[in-house]
Amino acid sequence: MKVCGTITGEHTAANGRGTPTFINLDRPYPNQVFTLLIWGDDRGKVGTVPESGGICATGVITEYRGSPEIVLRDEHSWYVPK
Repeated sequence: MKVCGTITGEHTAANGRGTPTFINLDRPYPNQVFTLLIWGDDRGKVGTVPESGGICATGVITEYRGSPEIVLRDEHSWYVPK
């Protein structure tokens, strides 16, 4: 599945299990429309995700606490639309 949106915020839970980074799309947390998740172990493989602007991600859509998300695993799982 492919999802595109506008980045509205990013948060890394430095003390959280797995050191997850949450990237909120289209509306800021806690009202985000969609979340992109990067686990700490995958951060190097994912590369540098922009802090703002548009982004598209591909992968399996799951639901976490009522919000849809895709886990980014590597640099091939996301791109900046032209």
